[in-house]
Amino acid sequence: MRWTKSGKFQVLMVTSRDTGRWIMPKGWTMNGKKPWAAAEIEALEEAGALGYIGHETIGHYTYKKKLGKGQSITCAVDVYPMVVERLKANWKERAERKRKWFSAKGAAKRVSEPELAELLNSLAKKPAKQPVIREFLKAS
Repeated sequence: MRWTKSGKFQVLMVTSRDTGRWIMPKGWTMNGKKPWAAAEIEALEEAGALGYIGHETIGHYTYKKKLGKGQSITCAVDVYPMVVERLKANWKERAERKRKWFSAKGAAKRVSEPELAELLNSLAKKPAKQPVIREFLKAS
């Protein structure tokens, strides 16, 4: 997330590699890494985003991960707040994804997962007043 110079709140979204739909950077847990540290690594790899990440979740959602041969599994995602300070011009998955800043409502309209859309819509009004984000912003 970021606030523009004019004070508008925005969220960074990336396209998925398989379908090109808009998603939040996310990934699997990593051995030996705290969940927020893994989220920070994924934000860098998938979106080239560098910044400060919170240690408390701001929400959760589930989605169906498509596997081969028409199979899928349900994945649960914990969402950690990250204030993006800088976007790298070159990052690991730049050839596989697009990235774009959206308003929270704009992002909510573009995602396929209803729970993620609900989370994004909840950020549309005064995101800095939400307890987890407020505490995170004080500490960063």
